[in-house]
Amino acid sequence: MAAYTPMIQQYLKIKAEYQDAFLFFRLGDFYEMFFEDALRAAQELEITLTSREGGTEERIPMCGVPYHSAPTYIERLIEKGYKVAICEQTEDPTQAKGIVRREVIQLITPGTVMEGRSLHEKENNYLATVTHFSDGTYGFAYADLSTGESRVTLLPAKEEEVLNEISVLGAKEVVISADLDEGLQKKMRDRNVLAISYEEQTGLDEAYSTLTEDLNQDKFKVTVARLFNYLHRTQKRSLTHLQPVTTYQVHQYMKIDYYSKHNLELTETIRSKGKKGSLLWLLDETKTAMGGRLLKQWVDRPRIDREEIERRLSVTGQFMNAYFERKELQEGLKEVYDLERLAGRIAFGNVNARDLRQLLRSLQQIPYLHEILSRTQGEETIDLARKLDYCEEIVDLLEQSIVDNPPISIKEGNIIRDGFNEQLDQYRDASRNGKSWIAQLEREERDRTGIRSLKIGYNRVFGYYIEITRANLHLLKEGQYERKQTLANAERFITPELKEKEALILEAEEKCGELEYELFSEIRDRIKEQIPRLQALAKVVSEMDVLQSFAEVSEERKYVKPEFSDNREILIEEGRHPVVEKVLDSQEYVPNSCKMNGDREILLITGPNMSGKSTYMRQVALTAILAQIGCYVPATKAVLPVFDQVFTRIGAADDLVSGQSTFMVEMLEAKNAIANATQDSLILFDEIGRGTSTYDGMALAQAIIEHVHNWIGSKTLFSTHYHELTVLEDELDRLHNVHVSAIEHQGKVVFLHKIKEGPADKSYGIHVAELAGLPKELIIRANEILTSLEQAKIEEPVPAMPDGTSEVNEAVAPSSGTAQLSFFAEPVKAKKQEFSGKEKNVIEKIRELDILDLTPLQAINVLYELQKKIKN
Repeated sequence: MAAYTPMIQQYLKIKAEYQDAFLFFRLGDFYEMFFEDALRAAQELEITLTSREGGTEERIPMCGVPYHSAPTYIERLIEKGYKVAICEQTEDPTQAKGIVRREVIQLITPGTVMEGRSLHEKENNYLATVTHFSDGTYGFAYADLSTGESRVTLLPAKEEEVLNEISVLGAKEVVISADLDEGLQKKMRDRNVLAISYEEQTGLDEAYSTLTEDLNQDKFKVTVARLFNYLHRTQKRSLTHLQPVTTYQVHQYMKIDYYSKHNLELTETIRSKGKKGSLLWLLDETKTAMGGRLLKQWVDRPRIDREEIERRLSVTGQFMNAYFERKELQEGLKEVYDLERLAGRIAFGNVNARDLRQLLRSLQQIPYLHEILSRTQGEETIDLARKLDYCEEIVDLLEQSIVDNPPISIKEGNIIRDGFNEQLDQYRDASRNGKSWIAQLEREERDRTGIRSLKIGYNRVFGYYIEITRANLHLLKEGQYERKQTLANAERFITPELKEKEALILEAEEKCGELEYELFSEIRDRIKEQIPRLQALAKVVSEMDVLQSFAEVSEERKYVKPEFSDNREILIEEGRHPVVEKVLDSQEYVPNSCKMNGDREILLITGPNMSGKSTYMRQVALTAILAQIGCYVPATKAVLPVFDQVFTRIGAADDLVSGQSTFMVEMLEAKNAIANATQDSLILFDEIGRGTSTYDGMALAQAIIEHVHNWIGSKTLFSTHYHELTVLEDELDRLHNVHVSAIEHQGKVVFLHKIKEGPADKSYGIHVAELAGLPKELIIRANEILTSLEQAKIEEPVPAMPDGTSEVNEAVAPSSGTAQLSFFAEPVKAKKQEFSGKEKNVIEKIRELDILDLTPLQAINVLYELQKKIKN
């Protein structure tokens, strides 16, 4: 250190405290970076890398950005998952004795962004924290610093529960203890967490005690303390906008795991990862940013509280019945700015006068919104109107204090209205009259000297001066003015009277600017005291916005109000997939019904590819989700149970991040459903078993169906290409076959997209290949091979046993309907097998195995041990 210059020593000392962040080190009008920071920043930001002397022989790498454009560069780094420590000069360089004092005033991280491009207006920016307790449970808390909301819960001793909460929130940053399991940390990063941060302090600061007084468990307090301590340490300023922490339980909401949310495309599409084409995109007719955020929260977490669901549906219906009031409400909501984030910026201290004007315009709309709601004649909508707080004190203050069109800067004046402060008015009068006096003096001096080009100007170096061109200098009397400056074509002069007036004007202007800033700060602090009222108002307005959005979509798309059954009945008449229907637009969507009850727990869906099996399954799940967030549903009639969970296994894709094959992903998702589903859950299984060999896949598919049927009892939609499984309708009393119909016309397949009772009679695989555009000669050859193979003997699935297991056969025998072709030249006939005691023991061990809980390595070891027993 001693070899470096004092300034570089200061830099290194500060940098040592922020090793995981870029240090933006203020030097004059630039933020500079040195050493490794400079090398990385130059590459990431594509800026010029230079070097400078630092006291050693080797020059120090350096790069920098102008302070006024720094926010743009900071945003780019944050979006890439980096952190940025802002180090400012904290004393006047002209007053400094030696090196200027500097310190970090804020650490900006992906989870603590307060403004800029990284903060999407209709998405929350969550910072989460995870605490692992000695009993195996996890404390989980999260906050959105920009809105001040924070919540906490306890999760069971399962890593997947933690990862699922992170995924549901889309948390950008997670704060943990350094000793948290490294494997879990890696899985967090795999779930798109941009930054992992560390905080070891779990003692709660007294300043935050009022925010946690409702927390009744020490685990809650420890978890929240880690979160708040991290925020306090990184932001280094007032966080008075933080709202009291609320607790929640995961089981209070419909549980939709990460894979199911992805498969159903609730908030983003599988292909483009964008909002367009998702359920959220369909529903978003919100007019405010805070309404858009609440809508996403509801889609992520549908309710299971029937009373709350019914209340939302009632408000949606009342808005549908009040067309003209709804349209007026939408126009009024367009004038409401983001109250939540405005409150956050007021507390944070980075609000400007234009922000306060936005706040004023928003609050001026509240009486208008109240009046509209009062005309809807609905009990629930009028109750919403009663909750609207006019915040008259804030309105009066802002109307009297802030000018209509203030500048962005809060330190250059012209913010405060005339008449708001007597002292300010006096300064302004002196400034304005002084300038009038200057203009009058200029006219008088022109008349007295006869120099029409004489002018009085001003610059910051010399102040006010009289300027006369060289051509007119001869008209001046000797000693009339005091010479101040000589220019190429003119001379500048001053007079004692002019300097005296200058002192008065400049003092007034200086004091005026200082006083305006003081007044603005006082106004901001007075509003800061009212932040809880603004946040409560924001909640009411955003809920109103979401429910009017539901009404708008429901009326436009002819949705109906769902009913809820107590006997787990599903009756959807003429149901449609909401997003597909919108995307098709002018094309006619083919609706389909779904009926499930105590006698129809599982629907086994067969039919050709591209016929609409997956769409049909998804539309049932989306209908249930729409109902449980409080929206009407796309059908002519809908009776539904309240589902506690939705599980899906739809689509095939390798998990390249964790190195898992399509089949392994398929099995993991199936295991998740089987391990966690209840009788009140909804399961969608699409083509289970297709990722392995035909017989393995068919055996697994049948075993999964039997397990769900015999042991779980969830409402289940199971699509398959294994037509042999359709015989299970005779074996399992609560399973029914349905199929998506298609017809063959002049050698071409025509998909009818209509669900009908019974199994499909044909696969149409070659027809689909033909539609895909495969070469004609290839299609002809495929038909020849199919004709040849259809003459071969066929096999039948293993019959189900009453206890849900399967009888052990050496082969499977003929099925009714279509064929599953044998891969053997001559199928072995089924026969009764006599087993020895040792063999029976091995078979019993096989029966006891839970295959879905075995890793591939464990399975190989078990197989090896069993083989040894047989051979011995």
